[in-house]
Amino acid sequence: MITHYIGTKIVIALAMTRLAYNDYRGWALPADENGADDGYLVEYTDGGAPNHSAHDGYISWSPKAQFDAAYRPADGMSFGLAIEALKMGKCVARAGWNGKGMWLVLDPGSVVSEVREGSAYHKAGVTGAFTINPHIDMKTATGEMQPGWLASQTDMLADDWQLVG
Repeated sequence: MITHYIGTKIVIALAMTRLAYNDYRGWALPADENGADDGYLVEYTDGGAPNHSAHDGYISWSPKAQFDAAYRPADGMSFGLAIEALKMGKCVARAGWNGKGMWLVLDPGSVVSEVREGSAYHKAGVTGAFTINPHIDMKTATGEMQPGWLASQTDMLADDWQLVG
């Protein structure tokens, strides 16, 4: 049975012909390949052993059409792609927020094994261990962290999300 997949990765890419990529790697262009093919040197930063001394991640070459069908710039992401970036441990922001230093981060949640005496949980009568669920926090324009940020309709429909830092 054939199964379809959709991928979401954050990569570093540099426009480069197939010949330029082969030259960069120190390889001869195979006789049956077109060196003028447009494409990209792609560096995968999400794991995999580096295979070139000038790169921290695994590099390969991708033809332009296949690359363009699979990736879009990370400075104009949809909300869905911004959520995927958060799940990968990245910080994101709307383009208009950057001047104010605002951004979002996904807190993966945690288990609290003991309620501290005097804490809000203790005062509310919580006893024993409990779980704080994953949630999105915002770094505000005044420098505080705001837990439990909620997206507006405008945020959810925007295509100006970008990676921060």
